[in-house]
Amino acid sequence: MKLQLDRLDVPAEQGVAYPLVKKLLAFNNSAARRVEVVILSRNDPVSGLRVFKSAEAQSLQLGRGVFTRGRPAHRYLKPLGAHLFLSANAEDVKAALGSGFPAAQVFFKSLVDADRHPHELRIAFDGDAVLFSDEAEQVFQAGGLDKFVAHERDHACRPLPAGPFKPLLEALQKLQMAAESDVPIKIRTALVTARSAPAHERAIRTLMDWNIAVDEAMFLGGLPKGPFLQEFEPDFFFDDQLGHCESAAQAGPTGHVMSGITNSQSA
Repeated sequence: MKLQLDRLDVPAEQGVAYPLVKKLLAFNNSAARRVEVVILSRNDPVSGLRVFKSAEAQSLQLGRGVFTRGRPAHRYLKPLGAHLFLSANAEDVKAALGSGFPAAQVFFKSLVDADRHPHELRIAFDGDAVLFSDEAEQVFQAGGLDKFVAHERDHACRPLPAGPFKPLLEALQKLQMAAESDVPIKIRTALVTARSAPAHERAIRTLMDWNIAVDEAMFLGGLPKGPFLQEFEPDFFFDDQLGHCESAAQAGPTGHVMSGITNSQSA
């Protein structure tokens, strides 16, 4: 608190979520305010004052904030109607996911470059335990790769249950459609998954069943995701496995989605 008070008039440096926030706010204009970014923090209100001053210095139009001075912040997601919660606090992220909100713990050492592809907001998602449930991952953990492949082939025409980040992908698609004619920025999405053929079919059919389209799909068959994400240059990438997050953080802002059987085993 003292540090923040001493630096009240010194703008804070750009953080991991800065490129995402900057581009999301670009979907607002004088005719329509389509996106609201809210600062939701365990910091105290004085620290919050510095946050707003820092946002103003970066020309970010933030109007709402909740500062809890050490108390859990996730409980305010419901009255806010949030579609995404990003935090460095693991407890708040887990609680938000448990309450049904898309949430991720940010990798604060991620590469941040808010100036690249200024007219596109690029967001990439892992599949199992992120866009989809961890049903298939549970089969893999219990029976290995052969059982997983056989299970996914046998159930190729049965859509996967939704994962925690389906609501965010839906919201992004609606945002793109609503703003298509009057904003200078577009959304580009990617599915980046360790799946490979023939397990790719169920993932694609699931998106078709949801009537959701992604711009790119990468079925990597276990290859490291980082090099592919370096080519895609995401403004944010979401994955449930720490190893993939560590690789991805070299390519851009990354969030660890602490859901599914993989994270239950490591807890």
